[in-house]
Amino acid sequence: MRSSDTSHRSASRKRATAYGALAAATALLAGAVQAGATASADVQPAAQAVAKGADPGALPVKLSPAKRAELLREANSTKADTAKDLGLSAKEKLVVRDVLQDRDGTTHTRYERTYDGLPVLGGDMVVDTAKSGKTEGVTRAAKSALKGVATTAAVKPATAERQAVKAAAADGSKKTGADRAPRKVVWMAQGKPTLAYETVVGGLQEDGTPNQLHVVTDAATGKKLYEWQGIENGTGNTQYSGTVTLGTALSGSSYTLNDTGRGGHKTYNLNHGSSGTGTLYSGADDVWGNGSASNTETAAADAHYGAAETWDYYKNVQGRTGINGDGVAAYSRVHYGNAYVNAFWDDSCFCMTYGDGEGNLKPLTAIDVAGHEMTHGVTAATAGLNYSGESGGLNEATSDIFGTAVEFYANNA
Repeated sequence: MRSSDTSHRSASRKRATAYGALAAATALLAGAVQAGATASADVQPAAQAVAKGADPGALPVKLSPAKRAELLREANSTKADTAKDLGLSAKEKLVVRDVLQDRDGTTHTRYERTYDGLPVLGGDMVVDTAKSGKTEGVTRAAKSALKGVATTAAVKPATAERQAVKAAAADGSKKTGADRAPRKVVWMAQGKPTLAYETVVGGLQEDGTPNQLHVVTDAATGKKLYEWQGIENGTGNTQYSGTVTLGTALSGSSYTLNDTGRGGHKTYNLNHGSSGTGTLYSGADDVWGNGSASNTETAAADAHYGAAETWDYYKNVQGRTGINGDGVAAYSRVHYGNAYVNAFWDDSCFCMTYGDGEGNLKPLTAIDVAGHEMTHGVTAATAGLNYSGESGGLNEATSDIFGTAVEFYANNA
């Protein structure tokens, strides 16, 4: 999705720090504010390589989950005053999404908006506040003023739902049906703010991947305004990581793939199913797999290890503890479907899922795939970057970049 990114930063706060290739990717996140979400600047390069003349105070602080929660509480307690300071109308309310802080005390708070109680897709913004409390700049996802939007729909929800299901079927979706009733929203990502319906269509995509197609329909004309896919894929050639140490937990007389040292990340066996959580891996000897795809624990060991290395990379290099920065882990599911040649991140279950590849003998559980999938989660938690068009390209490319960064971080021969 394209966004219209308008920055109102004072000249004194221009931050020209050069972080190198990886940080450049994160800078794309920071600049590509999308509908219904905002961008990430959670950068903490390992070498702290700062370009000559750059302001070291502009480097982000490594926020602990507790400190981040404190900043979020503060932002929530003052959001009404912030809305007033920004000159928002009485019908507009701010919803706090995320917060980051620089070494010099500057706080970057990410907000979404509602209008007369309706979610505003494309109404998000980032507000930069100095340590003194002074607002230094605002970056908005859209230039348009949010006012004069009619909130009574001429089109019935059933009409929007039928259109959305038809769009999914045209894309090759199977077992297609709306996951939930269309919800009224204000569509602000393109042009003048418009009352619309957002419908989410479930079922399966053409290749067996779960479907989560979001379709936005004009509530006055019934015209489709936009669509994007909520399930984010990642492909790769399976490569095992050899003998590694896994984070597990002892439960009674059995061990489980539950990494309590990394937010409680768990790995489950879907046993070729395509829904649900599956069965948590457990065993009496705390030895998992044998390096062969014919052993069902091998894929689980690779996925579990990849998730651990990804957690460590984001925590130790980027200063982010967990996908949402709150210290809580996602979970992994392996053996999805039958000969499914893909892997995907699903934000609705906050989980990664891996297929077994061609002939169910080539699981897509390489470490860079784990890093790739979890980065989709980080992107969903920060920049949003809807999985369509330009923003979809940024989303996928960022996952590729950071997936490779995780692989290099692991440094596994």
